[in-house]
Amino acid sequence: MLHHVELWVPDLDRAVRSWGWLLGELGYQPFQEWKAGRSWILDGTYVVVERSPALTSSAHDRCRPGLNHLAFGVTGQARVDELVSASAGHGWTLMFPDRHPYAGGTGHYAGYLENEDGFEVELVAVRER
Repeated sequence: MLHHVELWVPDLDRAVRSWGWLLGELGYQPFQEWKAGRSWILDGTYVVVERSPALTSSAHDRCRPGLNHLAFGVTGQARVDELVSASAGHGWTLMFPDRHPYAGGTGHYAGYLENEDGFEVELVAVRER
């Protein structure tokens, strides 16, 4: 089981705006807060955004070695559509709009979003359990 993911971000306020909204919509609850970071938790797994003083660059590049994106399961296609529609108001941009919602291939219904700092998320439509 994944314990946590920690994302180092260049701007904490922007990260809280985009990640806080998205994680809240996905059911995560605020978990921890400190001067340089925040976290949200769901079912024992938490996501951290932190503006670390140890950063060696001011920009994230998902195409370099390291994290490319995080993928989250979302219950149903309609919910993917709702989140994609609302995302622009929270610092996210739809990626691959010419192929949306099948940018991942036929039969793979998903929304690919990128925030202002270049972090990508994939919202994958899954069936209810």
